[in-house]
Order: sequence, then C-alpha cells, then structure tokens
Amino acid sequence: MASVTSLTDLVQQRLASALSATLPEAADADPLLRRSDRADFQANGILALAKKAKANPRELATQVVSHLVTGDVIKDIEVSGPGFLNVTIADRAIVENLAARYADPDRLGVPFAENPGTTVIDYAQPNVAKEMHVGHLRSAVIGDSVVQLLEFTGETVVRRHHIGDWGTQFGMLIQYLDEHPHELDHKDAQVTGEEAMSNLGRLYKAARKHFDSDEEFKTRARRRVVDLQAGDPHTLAMWQKFVDESKIYFFSVFEKLDMEIRDPDIVGESGYNDMLDETCRLLEESGVAVESDGALCVFFDDIKGPDGNKVPLIVRKSDGGYGYAATDLSAIRDRVFNLKANTLLYVVDARQSLHFKMVFETARRADWLNDDVTAVQLAFGTVLGSDGKPFKTREGETVRLVDLLDEAIDRASAVVREKAQDLSEAEIAERGAQVGIGAVKYADLSTSANRDYKFDLDQMVSLNGDTSVYLQYAYARIGSILRKAGEVRPSAHPELELAPAERALGLHVDAFAEAVAEAAAEYAPHKMTAYLYQLASLYTSFYDKCPVLKAETPEQVENRLFLCDVTARTLHQGMALLGIRTPERL
Repeated sequence: MASVTSLTDLVQQRLASALSATLPEAADADPLLRRSDRADFQANGILALAKKAKANPRELATQVVSHLVTGDVIKDIEVSGPGFLNVTIADRAIVENLAARYADPDRLGVPFAENPGTTVIDYAQPNVAKEMHVGHLRSAVIGDSVVQLLEFTGETVVRRHHIGDWGTQFGMLIQYLDEHPHELDHKDAQVTGEEAMSNLGRLYKAARKHFDSDEEFKTRARRRVVDLQAGDPHTLAMWQKFVDESKIYFFSVFEKLDMEIRDPDIVGESGYNDMLDETCRLLEESGVAVESDGALCVFFDDIKGPDGNKVPLIVRKSDGGYGYAATDLSAIRDRVFNLKANTLLYVVDARQSLHFKMVFETARRADWLNDDVTAVQLAFGTVLGSDGKPFKTREGETVRLVDLLDEAIDRASAVVREKAQDLSEAEIAERGAQVGIGAVKYADLSTSANRDYKFDLDQMVSLNGDTSVYLQYAYARIGSILRKAGEVRPSAHPELELAPAERALGLHVDAFAEAVAEAAAEYAPHKMTAYLYQLASLYTSFYDKCPVLKAETPEQVENRLFLCDVTARTLHQGMALLGIRTPERL
C-alpha cells in the first residue's frame, strides 16, 4: 500500500503554495511549520521572508492567508503577533488521515526512505572466553534498535558483531592450560553456556596473574600467539573450542535480552587476519603510513600527547605484530569493497572515540572512505550505579550482565503478579520477562546514547513516569477495552466532532512517520521513546476524559474504539522498533 501523507506535510504543501503565490521568489522557502500549544501548528517562516523582501511581516502573513483554502484540511488559520500563522486542522482531516494509516497495518502509512543504501552496523561485541558484563549492555541494546529503525525505513542493513577472539590473551590462556591441565578437570569439560564461561573466566584470571608475574611464562605465552597466528593445529583447536563455547554462551545471553544474533553475522578480529599484511602494504605504498622506530604508524597534526609530540596510530608494531588498528582498518576495507556499504556505523563506547577518529581519518587518507562512503561512531556513555559512579558489585567487580537481567525479570514478575487477575504462573513468568527486559532496554534507549545513565531497577519497573512498563500498560489497557467491546468494531467516523483529548491523540498518532524518520536518520532511538511516551500520556488523558464504551452514540463508540486501536497499533510498532514487546495482558 502507498504511504500516507501526514497532516504536517499536507499543511506544509498548502503553506508553500500560498507563499509562492504571494511572493514568487519564495517558491522554495520553508514555512517553518511546528506543533504549537496555541493551535495545532504554527508557521514561523514569514518573519525571515518579510525581512528578506523588506516587507511588513504581518501584512505579508495576511496576504499568505488570503491565498489559502480552508475547510478540507485546514479548518482555520489566523495571523498572530508580528506575523506568525496559527493553523487549526479540521476534525475530518484528522480522522480520515488516521483511517488511511489504519488501512495499512504493516507500516501504518510510514514511507520508505527515498534513497535507501547499505549500512554495516558494528554492535554487540563481547569477548571470547570472558563473561558479558554491564559494559556490554548499551552496545547491544542501542545497536539492535538502530537496526530495527533502519530496516523499517528500507535501508539494507548488514549486522556485524566484532567479537574479541584474537590476540595475546589467547596465547596466554592456551599456554596456561597446557601447563596446568589439572585446573580444567573432567567436569569443567562437560559444562556449557553460562557455567562454562564462568569457569573460563576463572582460568583467565589465573592465567593473567601468572602472565603479569612471570616473565618466562609471558615469553612462552607470546610464542603461543605466534603459533596461533601460524595455524598450529593443537593451538588452533584449543582456540576454536573457546570460540565455540563462548558463542553458546553469547547466544543464551542475547536470547535473554530478546535479541536475534545470527552466527554468520559474528565476524571477530580473527576474520580479518588474512587482510592484515595487505592493509599495511597499501597504507605504506600510498604514503599514508610511515615507519617510526620500527613500527608502521600514521601521524596526525591535531593529535598530540602531554609532551607536545604527535601521538600515532600504530598499524603494525615494532615486533611485527598487529593491533586493533590494523584489524579495524581491514574491516573497513571488507565492509566497503566486499559488502558495498555506503555507511559504516560503529556502536562503541565513547572512551574509544580517539581510536576511531584516527582509524576513520586513516581510511579517508587511503580513499577507502570518501564522499560516497562514510563512517560514524555512535558513541555511548557509561551505565552508572545509584551513586552516580560506574556500576560495580559491592566487592568492586564489574556486574555480570546475566545477573542484572535476572534481577530485572524478578522485579518485573513481582509487579505483574501484583497486578495480575487471571494469569497463571507460567504467564506471569512470560510477562515478567517481557516487562523486565523491556524495562532495561527502555531505560537505556530513552537516554541519549552519548550520555551516562543511572541503572535504577525500582524506577525502571515503575508503572508511573517515563518507563516501558507505563507504555506496555497503556497498550494492555487498550486491549482490554477492545475485548470488552465484543462485537462492536472500531470504525472511523470523520463526520463527528472531536473532543480536545481526541484531537490531541489523533494529531500525535499522525506524526508517527515523522518520528520514525527522524530517529532513523539521526540514529537516535531516544527520539522514538520520547514520541511513544507522549503517545501513552495523551492516550491516558483521552481515557480519563473520553468514555469509550459508554460514549453518547454508537458512532462515537466506534470512533473512539478506532482511536484506541490505531493508538495500540502505533504503540506496538514503535516498541518493536526499540526491540521491546507489548504483552496483550498485564
């Protein structure tokens, strides 16, 4: 079905046409149409145009009004103040436009982007042989929502999970296990998933302690890294076992997060090994990278250390080894030339911003990034505890992600059980998981990505305020009304006059397409959460002020049921774009 032109666009078109008729040289001028508390919309562009044309702004606004036809879309328009235009939409237009969206249940009238491209998005990057902790939460949650938003607008999205599966730590761990086989007993070898990762974490800490305190072991561990890179069968087999076991664990955590992570999308550091030599050769031959003290480096005029000397991006170390820069630059080559991406999006901790600034600039100098291919870091802040400091356990250790999610589910299940009237324990458990995980995701996504936020489970699972539970409860409430309506079906009645709460709700639902487009274009899920929270708030006001099943006439009942249903569909779709479920009953 064709997309639906929003009321904003319809009014914008009418105003642009009237402006052109009044002032031909203003044919392409923006009327600067905005939502307003003085009317449905306010156009503020007349003042700038009048100044440019050396005309009286109020007189110019009056002439524009004279060229507008009212009645079908615009009910009324008046000149306000020095030359603002206050626009009131006709009730009929609100209902008819909503009916057009309602007839398109899959997209609710949201258009596809005019020129979609291909975006490779790098997110959800756990480390092999290590348990996932709270620091892994934001990359996964933000990245998954941006994927949903981009795909909904028609963008081709290639997911990439750049897991840490290579480097010194694996030589260290493999060497330690070879020298201490008794520490991996038969029972350890049989467990999988979370328990296996806990065991690996314990062994990794022991290996790290040995590595830091024993120079001879450090040398042997580094030689083992060389064996790994050279493809030594025994070393490679042990490494592959760590990778396979870690993936089982990753999948279990992401499943708990209600996220789909597909195995072909997991391309870790090891996936670019065969490209590293060529990456260095290309950078050196082009003059982008130069040798310095035996290392291959890229220097930048604006990046200097405390001593005033330039800080380089080291692509190849003096000992011939490769670091993150070589891998990240090889990944860019793969994503640009093999995956044919127009945009590379990295959902990565803000603390890595300098690294990616240097990597992106290096790729630009090599012409791997240019006007046709861009790279963007969607940098995110830190998850804080209630004390405003980085979230830690009482013992000062990083909080395990599964523990955090389990606690959220337990808290949410308690809330559901308290509210539940006819739910079984199995249904409470299912709803508890949907509400708890939704609460964690929403708290993250409702904060602008580059800001830190406090992790407060009590607030997250509250039925009051800007929480996913508030939105889920609004959706469930609508479902209850629609079920109670029985055989009375939602039906649009454009001929009816709307109450103020109905108008406000209808106008906001109509703005859904604009909210989706803005959130997708700016990689800003928090703009979608803001839209949905306002939608739920307006619905609550509508529910309080406009009886639905006890409305005055059958037509009014049907029309209010229609408003309920189109609101529910919008809530459901909007929450899905955040990766959050909307239970039918709460």
